[in-house]
Amino acid sequence: MPKHSMAAALSSLRRNGTRLLGMTARLLAVVAPKTTGTAAKPAKPRAAAKKQPALRKSDGVRRKAPPVPKPSAVPKPSVNPGGLTMHIHAPATARSGAPLVVLLHGCGQDPEEFATQTGWRELADSRGYVLLMPGQTEANNRQRCFNWFRPGDTGRDLGEAGSIVAMVAAAIKAHRCDPARVFVTGLSAGAAMTSCLLAAYPDVFAGGGVVAGLPAGAASGVVGAMTRMAGHGGDLSAAEWMGRARALAPIGYGGTWPLLSVWSGDADTVVAPRNSGHLAQQWTTLLGLPSAPAANPPDALHQRWGRDGERVWVESRVIPGMGHIYPTVRDGGVSAAREIAAFWGIA
Repeated sequence: MPKHSMAAALSSLRRNGTRLLGMTARLLAVVAPKTTGTAAKPAKPRAAAKKQPALRKSDGVRRKAPPVPKPSAVPKPSVNPGGLTMHIHAPATARSGAPLVVLLHGCGQDPEEFATQTGWRELADSRGYVLLMPGQTEANNRQRCFNWFRPGDTGRDLGEAGSIVAMVAAAIKAHRCDPARVFVTGLSAGAAMTSCLLAAYPDVFAGGGVVAGLPAGAASGVVGAMTRMAGHGGDLSAAEWMGRARALAPIGYGGTWPLLSVWSGDADTVVAPRNSGHLAQQWTTLLGLPSAPAANPPDALHQRWGRDGERVWVESRVIPGMGHIYPTVRDGGVSAAREIAAFWGIA
């Protein structure tokens, strides 16, 4: 290779390497929602009785953490191929046949705190839901992100997805939940994993809530994940997005697909908001819904898709000025937990 060509190649490599490192930081150091503050270290399976560490505000001032509720009995899943931890909240208000809601935290977050700070624990107590909170470990991902971009963790009965569904079965059995009312929601990496679970297990989940997430099958590696998070990677057709979801589903699946509520903030700089549009397109195509949202009411910030005379199957909500968080009333007057629960029909 001529010297000038080699020099140009080395220069390009340095530029691309710097860009890759920057994008890696965005993937592995996903900003924790301001409602939860700096995430605590992951809870160990047998450390429920230990004192909860104080949380740290963004200005470095320490504040007292909220009291830790008495932990519910945690059943043991039959298998755990993804090596996740399992956390359960079964309030006294939960009766036989209660809905089961699976919560998937964002990178670096504690699953119990995520349930509390997003409002799902309070909602479960008042409405009688059972909450299942899988937890990621540093052994799987150094930043404790769910590995939504690894096919070995998102495929049916594989890795982390297999662990979550095994936990669902254990929770249904232990707490006598209604198997027809199992729902899943998550933030960021947890939201991207939610999309994959809905596609891979449409026979398990009745509905999902994706907050600051991506479409099912959006990436199959770290570089692809970073690219998609940044809003790049090329626009796929509706049929191509649908194909990626079907590739995760049971072969020949012809049953009902889950309901889907998609949320994003137009000020999110971690996961590009356009990914929510891709997810809504993926799901409406999968369900055979009209490509245009329902005109009643006409609202570009809250779009709905359904068939004439039927319920709304897919909705997409864009929150002006919102960044990379799971919104609560404190973050602009809207509680994603309450709105998503109402969309599922369990509010």
